[in-house]
Amino acid sequence: MKSRNFLPRSLIASAMVLAAALAVAGAKKEALPSLYQGKDAKEAAAALLQMAEQQSEEGSWELIAVARVYYLSGDQQKAQALFDRAVSKDAGSGDRRRIAAVYVEAKDYDKAIATLERALAESPKESKILAELGAAYNFKGDRAKAEEMFARAFAIDPEEFWNTVNAAGSYVGVRPK
Repeated sequence: MKSRNFLPRSLIASAMVLAAALAVAGAKKEALPSLYQGKDAKEAAAALLQMAEQQSEEGSWELIAVARVYYLSGDQQKAQALFDRAVSKDAGSGDRRRIAAVYVEAKDYDKAIATLERALAESPKESKILAELGAAYNFKGDRAKAEEMFARAFAIDPEEFWNTVNAAGSYVGVRPK
């Protein structure tokens, strides 16, 4: 008799585990008011960022956007972990450029330059990387190196609007967009 009860109980237990797993997998990723209402600003931001990270579904642009908020709000460690996740899967130069833009925004020019140098090593003929690298050098105060990068960018693509405007902006403290 015990063996007869074992089969239905194990099936019921398995069904309950499966139902719970499906519920978690199908759970909505909604930014509800309960995440932020009545909480102090840091707590609200933390809850919303946690939700945004879930909503990102591991997309690199999305992870970089979440990491940007962490980085600029002072949590560089959490941001760096997200940056690393974003580029861990077949990162393109665009992902590294977006990360470098966060570093420039934070005035962390050495990190921006290192990130752009890595992107340049992967895509040495991409003029936008060269122009953004030049801008980072200009922001850092190394005008000679900046102008070397601009010359290389313009040699590759002298008609690229964004390279021209980003180079111009770097001379007056306006970061690349």
